[in-house]
Amino acid sequence: MATPFDEPSTLPYALPPFDDVRLEHFRPAFDAGTAEQRAEVEAIAASDEAPTFENTLVALERSGQLLTRVSHVFFTLSSADSTPELHDLEAEVSPLLAAHRDAITLDSRLYARVDAVRAALGDRADLTDEDRRLVERTHTEMTLAGAGLDEAGKERLTAINQELSTLTTTFERNLLEDTNDLAVHVTDEQELDGLDDGARSAAAGAARDRGLDGWLITLPLYTGHPWLASLTDRGLRERMMRASRSRGRRGNEHDNRDVLLRIVRLRAERAELLGFPNHAAVVTADETARTPEAVDGLLSSLVPAATANADDERAVRSRTVGFDVEAWDWAYATEVLRGEQFAADSSALRPYFEADRVLRDGVFHAAGALYGLTFTERPDLHGYNDEVRVFEVRSDDDEPVGLYLLDLYTRDGKRGGAWMNPVVEQSELLGTLPVVVNNLNVAKPAAGSPTLLIQDEVETLFHEFGHALHGLIARTTYPRFSGTNVERDFVEFPSQVNEMWVSWPSVLANYAKHHETGAPLPPELVLGLSDSAGFNEGFSTTEYLAAALLDQAWHRLSAAAAAEVTDVEAFERQALTDAGVDVHAVPPRYSSTYFAHTFSGGYDAGYYGYIWSEVLDADTVEWFRENGGLSREAGARFAAKVLGVGGAQDPLEAYRAFRGRDAEVGPLLRRRGLE
Repeated sequence: MATPFDEPSTLPYALPPFDDVRLEHFRPAFDAGTAEQRAEVEAIAASDEAPTFENTLVALERSGQLLTRVSHVFFTLSSADSTPELHDLEAEVSPLLAAHRDAITLDSRLYARVDAVRAALGDRADLTDEDRRLVERTHTEMTLAGAGLDEAGKERLTAINQELSTLTTTFERNLLEDTNDLAVHVTDEQELDGLDDGARSAAAGAARDRGLDGWLITLPLYTGHPWLASLTDRGLRERMMRASRSRGRRGNEHDNRDVLLRIVRLRAERAELLGFPNHAAVVTADETARTPEAVDGLLSSLVPAATANADDERAVRSRTVGFDVEAWDWAYATEVLRGEQFAADSSALRPYFEADRVLRDGVFHAAGALYGLTFTERPDLHGYNDEVRVFEVRSDDDEPVGLYLLDLYTRDGKRGGAWMNPVVEQSELLGTLPVVVNNLNVAKPAAGSPTLLIQDEVETLFHEFGHALHGLIARTTYPRFSGTNVERDFVEFPSQVNEMWVSWPSVLANYAKHHETGAPLPPELVLGLSDSAGFNEGFSTTEYLAAALLDQAWHRLSAAAAAEVTDVEAFERQALTDAGVDVHAVPPRYSSTYFAHTFSGGYDAGYYGYIWSEVLDADTVEWFRENGGLSREAGARFAAKVLGVGGAQDPLEAYRAFRGRDAEVGPLLRRRGLE
């Protein structure tokens, strides 16, 4: 069967021809793509020529282009615009793709050739630093993947990887279905007291989409909900929180507990097979942290101050609202307190955060001021859904940079959370420029109503756009190093840095204007935003640390210890208690059965990376403040030393080249009120 993936797209920037893609195209394209790459890799591994950088490493980088094209489109759709049929196909192809990857990674002949090239690096003075990093990274990844195992070990490893690919797909599908099922249906409008017209419109639209009367409150990926800050009805707040926390553990067909336990046991067994004590040790060996002990050292050092702050914050909030604050009350009590202290509650800010203005006059404006980028909407180019917007990105000298796609709104076929992923990866070797997509889950208002964002959604848009900038600005030779293809505990650093521009005075003044009158954000609200920096950090740090330490607890189990765990809830309670983060009214940002980052999203034993990267981020924010702030000169340095190198340089070396020294932890402690 001919498919739209058979040849590179002829659309601008090789944007996939989404209008031509049908469900029935995927399986033939996957089959053809895997067969093509297997043949290409076989030619490399079986070659009679002596192994060289060109005939081994470069040839590997050129292989699999058909498979790459279909994979990028398929997994973009499966996460952002899925259907039951697409989910079924994902469950079918995931183990096949895992087996395909293992067949390449575990090929002893190929590993021997890579090893020989690595041993001869000293004889190749003509190789660039990126060339040498390609050799080292390929060798390390193959070694950690099990290329040095005997045949029996490789056979077992392949079986584990195939089963894990099926289980993680199942976990994500269960979570999506249970999240949809647990949306909170409201029929009495009085319960919605506190919600503004935009939120009510979105809830009414969600109900209509499912053929329901009244209003439907869909659940985000994390434990809480942005509307908990506004709703005055305590009973509804409790219903929402309990619905969120029950996901994946209700004993129905979407229950994730057995799936989770099997994932944990298989990861622990695989680690033992590879010669490591646990899965966390495998993961950190290939990250900047290097060991689980280093991770624990950072996380544990933050716990005492964070939890003490959270306890103090709860006491203050309870006095403010006149009752003992529970988990479902925290956001509401915080907003009441914020209004009293800073006159900057969410409802007052939201009319000034109209989505398109935030995008154009905030996000794009900052990128232009820093990096000289311009963004022009291309209605002639189509994404995978009618709600996807496509923008052409060019440099200040009008050179093409890439395409930026934005998929803003929530829908039943989209997984929760927010993320960036590439659709086309930049590579000088392959002659491709980047095409990247940002996904958010903003509630869509009724037709004709403006999309008004809460502050958290504004911050999320800037954050995810930071990932997009990394993908757009990086210029590397090899696709392996394109954009965000960096160590996982470094990948959040550029995106966190981009959050600083949310409240930067000139940027805020440019986008924070009333959606009806165009009036600027009042001075008292601007002052409230700046004065409230650090506000509620006990809660936010504790809920994050609880999730990060829970992730570590699951993945620091040995194979024997993992086999003994049979009760997910009991393990979670004990893990939080042992880590000192079992704080009343502050549940983990993600509990085990809906912790998609770690059980289906590629952040297994790596959720710590957010705060690990924040050490670099907070230190970098201080650098910008000391070096011109929002300026082309400062942006050019950050682009050249960090964003532009992608994964082609050791990330900590790149940071030292940018900052002139290693990062210091002091700025992070001050930001989070932990000194």
